[in-house]
Amino acid sequence: MSGPRVALLGMILESNRFAKPAGRADFDSLTWLEGEALMAEARGEAPSLATEFAAFVAAMDATGPWQPVPCLLAASHPAGPVERMVFESVLDRNTALLRDAGRLDAVYICNHGAMVADHEDDPDGALIARVRRIVGPDTRIVVTLDLHANISPRMVSESDLIVGYRTNPHVDMRERGEEAAFSLRRILAGLARPSSVMIKPPIAPASVTLLTAEHPYGTLIDMGQRLQAEARGAILNVSIFGNFIFADVADNSLSIVVTARDDHTVAEEVARRIAGAAWEMRDGFSRNLTSVEEAVRLARGDEPVIFSDAGDNPGGGGSGRTTELLAALCDAECDGVLYGSFADPELAAEAHERGVGATFTARFNRSRGTQAWENWDTPFEAEAEVIALHDGEVIGQRGMTAGRRLHPGPCAALRMGGVTVVIISDRTQTADPVFFTMMGLDPGTARAVVVKSRGHFRAGFDLWFSPGQVYEIDTGGLTSPVLSRWPLSRVPRPSYPLDPDTIWEA
Repeated sequence: MSGPRVALLGMILESNRFAKPAGRADFDSLTWLEGEALMAEARGEAPSLATEFAAFVAAMDATGPWQPVPCLLAASHPAGPVERMVFESVLDRNTALLRDAGRLDAVYICNHGAMVADHEDDPDGALIARVRRIVGPDTRIVVTLDLHANISPRMVSESDLIVGYRTNPHVDMRERGEEAAFSLRRILAGLARPSSVMIKPPIAPASVTLLTAEHPYGTLIDMGQRLQAEARGAILNVSIFGNFIFADVADNSLSIVVTARDDHTVAEEVARRIAGAAWEMRDGFSRNLTSVEEAVRLARGDEPVIFSDAGDNPGGGGSGRTTELLAALCDAECDGVLYGSFADPELAAEAHERGVGATFTARFNRSRGTQAWENWDTPFEAEAEVIALHDGEVIGQRGMTAGRRLHPGPCAALRMGGVTVVIISDRTQTADPVFFTMMGLDPGTARAVVVKSRGHFRAGFDLWFSPGQVYEIDTGGLTSPVLSRWPLSRVPRPSYPLDPDTIWEA
């Protein structure tokens, strides 16, 4: 087969500095694939791996001959810093595979961009730099990243093109994977000589302020696309990364990355304009949360509502095991509440052992440890009835996981008075209604739905809940967006909104 030889690899992890470290088991539970097994999964009917990776492969397949050289793709659900041994094993394995590959025209790297390692605050940059060192200056390197990436100068300088998501909730991963492939085809055909510019205004907000359907972040995303269109082909890509504050690294900040087709000065001007606008809009990068007490009142009201258990988002490294909001709803004897999903494999196993229809005392967090990241995982007990069981192998229905194979492990639905809780075995955020519908539960008939998710649930549950019916609850946990609660020691200071009096000029 003719066409360009393109290596494919990546390491996907969003690291919360304060969460449980990510070990090999965390990657094995989601993605650890290489070689032909990686290509087979990417070309499968409902891939379980990163959507943008599968989309890149599909777009390359559709646009002409090419020779894929699949290396290793590793991915974990968000967690703490990756263990050094795991990171270096990914680095070493990809190094060996790239060296064995021979001549390469390009490399596609599929990362998240907010990874932290035990020994390294910029492992994403370290991986890209290692690839560059192996393949040399003439081989093109194209990277896709989540919009919550913390962008380092090394990530930009060692790659030819970085393509970031443009939606939050994330629903454009397929388009971004395709964009990376189409852009690579143009670059390899000599139609572009990419040159990138990065500007980082000192804005490092919590993720609750980074919704792209709202001002100011959505306004900046739209501005970037407008300026790219006005450049009439001179700009290859505009990506505006919001940062992931809980990584707590020196590269935390809003990052504007603009890649010109060949004229660096055009990219500089576009990046400056966006950065200046971002700074003028900085007051919008703060948000007030709803108290637990107010959430209880709303749950007992007449209008259906959906709550984000904001302090415990597994999609940001949360444990998925905090009980503060659950206990408050049960204690208040709220009715018609669906709550999901609580990550407790022992409780799920007990429910499966007892069977549908059984009643028992459900003990949440019975095996709580003493590590700092477990401080919020307080035990809770309630009389419960097992109303449904599931093996946890499903296909996503809506939002960011639509069409993607999910495997939350053995699951159970427990009814505790007027509150029904979905228990899962493999920790993941409830961004998709399938976590309820697989149990025969209908979010559309609930008085209140509670999800352990920060924002991605908005795209999954918008069929039933408008933005005015969504509330972010001020709960404790590893993802509490109240930044004053966190001992952030590496984030550049001064930085807004941590330091409201920060002064900066674009």
